[in-house]
Amino acid sequence: MATAIIQRSPGRIGAERLLIIAFGATALLIHFLTNGRYGYFRDELYYIACGQHLAFGYVDQPPLSILLIRLSRTLFGDSLFAIRFFPALAGAGIVALTGAISREMGGRGWAVALSCAASLCALFYLAVGNFFSMNAFEPLFWMGCIYSLVRIINGGPPKLWLWFGLLAGLGLENKHSMAFFGAGIFVGLLLTPERHHFREKWIWLGGLVAFAIALPNVFWQAQHHWPTYELLSNIAHSNKNVVLSPLQFVLQQITLVNPATLPLWLGGLIWMFGSREGRRYRALGIAYLVTLVELVIMQGKSYYLAPAYPMLFAAGGVAAENLFANRMRWIKPALLAAIIVLGALFAPCALPILSPDKLVTYMRAIHFAPPRTETSHTAALPQLFADQFGWEEMVGSVAHVYHHLRPEDEKRAAIFCQNYGEAGAIDFFGSKYQLPQAISGHQSYFLWGPRDYTGGVVLVLDTDADDEREQFTSVEDLGQVVSSPWAMPWERRMHIYLCRDLKASLPEFWPHVKKWL
Repeated sequence: MATAIIQRSPGRIGAERLLIIAFGATALLIHFLTNGRYGYFRDELYYIACGQHLAFGYVDQPPLSILLIRLSRTLFGDSLFAIRFFPALAGAGIVALTGAISREMGGRGWAVALSCAASLCALFYLAVGNFFSMNAFEPLFWMGCIYSLVRIINGGPPKLWLWFGLLAGLGLENKHSMAFFGAGIFVGLLLTPERHHFREKWIWLGGLVAFAIALPNVFWQAQHHWPTYELLSNIAHSNKNVVLSPLQFVLQQITLVNPATLPLWLGGLIWMFGSREGRRYRALGIAYLVTLVELVIMQGKSYYLAPAYPMLFAAGGVAAENLFANRMRWIKPALLAAIIVLGALFAPCALPILSPDKLVTYMRAIHFAPPRTETSHTAALPQLFADQFGWEEMVGSVAHVYHHLRPEDEKRAAIFCQNYGEAGAIDFFGSKYQLPQAISGHQSYFLWGPRDYTGGVVLVLDTDADDEREQFTSVEDLGQVVSSPWAMPWERRMHIYLCRDLKASLPEFWPHVKKWL
């Protein structure tokens, strides 16, 4: 089935590109101005540690983001700005890519402006573009595939399936959730006239490219007995995540991407199914709905669907531009203003604009706080911010205790942490305090093992010593760690225990410390 390629005048192309560049540059500037205001995020410290153990996979993630943070440190150093440089670029890129998808769907100035503004002001994209995580890059890979697909639907060369495969493969190497979105796209193609692509070689070659890129991580998973599956199974059978009903899951989507964007993305979804112009893109709408159903069934966190919204913003921009071209023209600027104003109102809840005490006061004043995704989050600040406080203070406490040990104990003492945030902080800040690298049973730290320690002397960070008194011959409480009042509550309750003579050798005992949750 042939589809006419959408054409527009060169002048309009230039104006639309300027809008895309302007909105993307604004996003980049926002992140550059704010991403150094608090401290290192818990996961960033873990990613940095993973970067010192390069592999084709990790317990809780594929390798691409770890390669990126290793590259970032090599090129730019260890400052917050340096670590967060690539996420800031990704944040700007997703805004620009939204506009590009809108333009490819036939959108002109208003469509591009509305769609770019929606991505710029979506709380999820503001947040993940401001610190390093695989979530910062996930929307780029999802929407890079969509941009290729839209071009193919519009009559672009079939070789674009190779680009689709490349981006899908990199997406899988960034985060495994790419597979769920890929399944949605597959169903969308199968249920629409675009199924004719399955009779051609290029889509299969694209799939082969994606598979080849993802294969090293598959081999790593198999070699290590599928740790990511074990981790996800453990989480599913625990009380770690906040479990949402289908309605709660859907309602949280509205908050995550800015309530003012609801008319735009919902309108875009309707446009894909209900209008003559938009119907050619209904494979995208089906992909969104299938991914939504997948995540609801699996009781995923509400933000897992967030990378899919730029394509709906793009479609909504085109729909609004066409619907209000000759009547009620005031709706377009009114919607644009509402998106920007509400985005600015909620921005302090996603970006470190305010000091912590002022942020708490601000959230009370506007009666808004980001939804919790984990049951243990009881801090005054949103989890995104609370996990950026207290790390170096904690390391300083451990260093004080460590350097006051007897010299013979100091030489052989291990530092055992309960989670990768604590261990990552010891590893990152520890060189400043002349500390050895930490050991832990949490996530990939378990795979890195107990190093050369015997268990004769171990400084253990824990909230109580019940387990340690069963495991060691003697346990001495050396005091509570110094932390920040804005840190996670359980981190503030940590004590440092001096434990002597593990009742089994540490290598023999190591399987019991495994904590994949």
